[in-house]
Amino acid sequence: MIKDVIAKKILAAALAKGGEFADIFVESRRASTLSFEDGRLDNLLSGQDVGCGIRLIRNRREIYAYTNDLSDKNLVEIASFVASEGANGASAEKRAFSFKKSRPAFVNKIARKPSTVAVAKKLGLLQNADRAARIAPGIRQVKVLLRDLNQDVTVINSLGEWAQDTRTHVLFSVQVVGEKGGLLQTAYEPAGGTVGFELFDRVPPEQVARTAAERALRNLDARPIRGGRMTVVMASEAGGTMIHEAIGHGLEADLANEGLSVYGGKTGQKVASDLITVIDDGTIPNKRGSYSFDDEGTKSGKTVLVENGVLKRYLSSRLTSMKDGSQSTGNGRRQSYEYLPMVRMTNTCIAAGKDNPEDIVKSVDKGLLVTRMGGGQVNTVNGDFVFEVSEGYLIEGGRRGAPVRGATLTGNGPRILREIDRVGSDLGFGIGTCGKNGQGVPVSDAQPTIRIPEIIVGGELAA
Repeated sequence: MIKDVIAKKILAAALAKGGEFADIFVESRRASTLSFEDGRLDNLLSGQDVGCGIRLIRNRREIYAYTNDLSDKNLVEIASFVASEGANGASAEKRAFSFKKSRPAFVNKIARKPSTVAVAKKLGLLQNADRAARIAPGIRQVKVLLRDLNQDVTVINSLGEWAQDTRTHVLFSVQVVGEKGGLLQTAYEPAGGTVGFELFDRVPPEQVARTAAERALRNLDARPIRGGRMTVVMASEAGGTMIHEAIGHGLEADLANEGLSVYGGKTGQKVASDLITVIDDGTIPNKRGSYSFDDEGTKSGKTVLVENGVLKRYLSSRLTSMKDGSQSTGNGRRQSYEYLPMVRMTNTCIAAGKDNPEDIVKSVDKGLLVTRMGGGQVNTVNGDFVFEVSEGYLIEGGRRGAPVRGATLTGNGPRILREIDRVGSDLGFGIGTCGKNGQGVPVSDAQPTIRIPEIIVGGELAA
């Protein structure tokens, strides 16, 4: 999209008045969205967007501009504008650039690109899911959403690195509202990843729909939970929402280095139980947070953040690495060319342990089994969190008991991680879109079955 000679002119113009680093981010994205609600097509959108962002890092400060006009003349002018911002008027020594194409750490293989699938076929998937979700009279509303995206990215920088990545994403979700006696319960079930439409060979739309509908109906019959302190077992099928929120954001270097994380300044220290190892890995094939290169052109990789309870390092970007003298972990991500990159997670998980998941449940005489997490809030400065439980069951005498509704989990991330005393040999993934500073990027998270000896469980009934 950008020729070698023009890239050299852009970088030279960006660095003309000084700076440590400059890069060019070029993006082309083709996306479509279909939503089906109340038995009819509610929305159909498709389009293409192309743009370029030019960044300069001078004195550890980022200066950025972007444009939709990719003409050579305009890009050089944009680079000159970036160079002039905050400059002292002096000109820097001219630099020569030579580029070398970077080889990816891995490549996601796509068997069936979304662009090859007809709109009628996509609509048929939504219609099938809508029908499958209406399994009982109590199902009052069904909304099915299908989004697919193809993103081509090129990153060229003043270090001579030239990286290209093609990312294909598919996201399918079903939201169901059930009603019984005036009580409403909502359930949501997603499926997706950096994958093509072969996703539906493995996860049929009807299966996703039935899972959501069955959860909504179960919650209608669930009893309100009585809150209090209790033992909680979080099943692997609950996904890794807690690890993503309770510790993941706190291990992002920008927050840790700016005093906005409870884990700041604690590398080499014990921050969790000996049983806990936390990993961020952007190279897991077809997971929602995976890519070959990040949005700064750094190869994706596997980063051990916490090993046997000891904090090893933080997730980093080029800017945070320049500030603290480390190497980027390949976690510089951005929503699109309209945004600066920042440190973000990819696929984050607590590593599997050795305990039999069934034995973990059997070890609890009375407590709560969490099988699906909802939304939540976390204060990264002190680690305090509150999470909703969208599906849970009482544990009575070491067995899964009656379903309960209205539960919340309230605690402190570092304390909970230190107190986890059982870690299962299984591993279950969840997917989502992670928000930070107004940007959203695709991620996944995972955890094995774990036991928390005591945590505050909020409920609809007083303790």
